Amino acid sequence: MSKSRFVVMGVAAVAAGAAAFLANGFLGQPQQAEVVEVNKVSMTPVLVTLKDIRVGEVLDASNLGWKDWPSDQVGQSMVTKTGSADIFEELKGARARAGLFEGEPLNKRRIVEVGDAGFMAAVLPKGMRAISIRVSPETGAGGFILPNDRVDVLLTRKGAGNRDVSDTVLTNVRVLAIDQQIKTTEDGGQVIVGKTATLELEPKQSEVLALVESAGQLSLALRSLADVGDKKLGEDGPRVSEKFARGSKGTIKQFRYGIMNQIANTK
Repeated sequence: MSKSRFVVMGVAAVAAGAAAFLANGFLGQPQQAEVVEVNKVSMTPVLVTLKDIRVGEVLDASNLGWKDWPSDQVGQSMVTKTGSADIFEELKGARARAGLFEGEPLNKRRIVEVGDAGFMAAVLPKGMRAISIRVSPETGAGGFILPNDRVDVLLTRKGAGNRDVSDTVLTNVRVLAIDQQIKTTEDGGQVIVGKTATLELEPKQSEVLALVESAGQLSLALRSLADVGDKKLGEDGPRVSEKFARGSKGTIKQFRYGIMNQIANTK
């Protein structure tokens, strides 16, 4: 082998070694990741609807939940999660004043809470009316009647010979509200007294109740929960007693002990 060939081979070997050294040095260096700073958006948990909510529907954990919302977009009317307060306990009994759509933040102006003006209208089912009558401990089952109880409405009045006559006017009526107060007696005891009871009736039934109230004294007879049986509460009522539902349209002429009373017909 000629001397020149050895020289060429040596140069090639040196070049190959240098290339390998350079490649190893380049690949062995740790690559530094590029750091990109992202502006973090401040978030605040707000109460939102989990599904569509109808007008008058009760608000609770089944249709409300928490969701993070951009803090700069949280309005004063939204409900935010603050401290350890139980929001569902605070909103207990609250209802939707207007229809709500799934995923929207709960707006305080679109709900009605217990005690607010308009709450009774939100509680009433479609087509029903709320009417109040005067009650007392003697005419209101001794103060044991509470909202959502079912009662019968009795009318007591003077009949022939100045004798007291009592009739059942309405049955299975739902009590919407009753104003109750604790009154201290002379001997230091306490009794529950109420001045009015608000009942849920159909429009014609409300007319009957308004008319008979002027004819005598109304009393509420508390019904047992066992009367419901396998049926849903209120499925069989309220109803006007047959004595006050007979007759032609317009008015009913009821003769009892020679005395004629006219009341509105429900038919």
